[in-house]
Amino acid sequence: MMVSDTHWSSSATAATEQTGPASTPISDQPSTASRRQAVRPVLETLFELYPKLFGADFLPLKLGIFQELLAKHPEHLERTSLKAALGVHTRSTPYLKSIAERKPRHDLQGDPVEPVAPEHVYQALIELARRRRGLSAEDLRPKLRKQLMLAFEASGMSRQDYLVRIQTHDVEANTLLDEAFAERDQALARQDALRSAFRNSGKTPAEFAAMYGLNPRDVSRAIERDR
Repeated sequence: MMVSDTHWSSSATAATEQTGPASTPISDQPSTASRRQAVRPVLETLFELYPKLFGADFLPLKLGIFQELLAKHPEHLERTSLKAALGVHTRSTPYLKSIAERKPRHDLQGDPVEPVAPEHVYQALIELARRRRGLSAEDLRPKLRKQLMLAFEASGMSRQDYLVRIQTHDVEANTLLDEAFAERDQALARQDALRSAFRNSGKTPAEFAAMYGLNPRDVSRAIERDR
């Protein structure tokens, strides 16, 4: 299954997280450089006002921060140019990485105020994979599937609730997520079988591992999960 760049890009639309920028699909098209150049003065102003938020270390922005910036700095910031600047900022690869890493959202004081929504983490992961795919001949899907499952587990949600939150009309991205869940189900089934076999073996973890040629640490981890 090959996930197309077009589909991955469209599924990342909401990665601007309602901070105010237009919700156009994220894409590293050639016009990105020209857009960044056009809003550079605004980005420099934001850096001067809030170096913790718009400096070298990108942080997820609090939802609604667009309106707060306009209200606090009417003399420095204009609606249209600020909207464009935040759009460039939140579509940048460093910003998407901060979302994918599940860093909390921050307010204008640079304080963490809320977690990033699971759907935004998912969209950032998909978009980052799309961008990397254009730079590498390596099949990045296995790594992405693992990242998607880590994001799901970190959400603390049931599978049903999670899917309701993140499912899109992007058929290929949804298929990739289905494959990730299938791999997770298979891994869980193997762990269940291992734990059951160990309970019935009467062996110590080291003896059981040696008997089946398993890594003792894998056996110990499976037993700990069972407890």
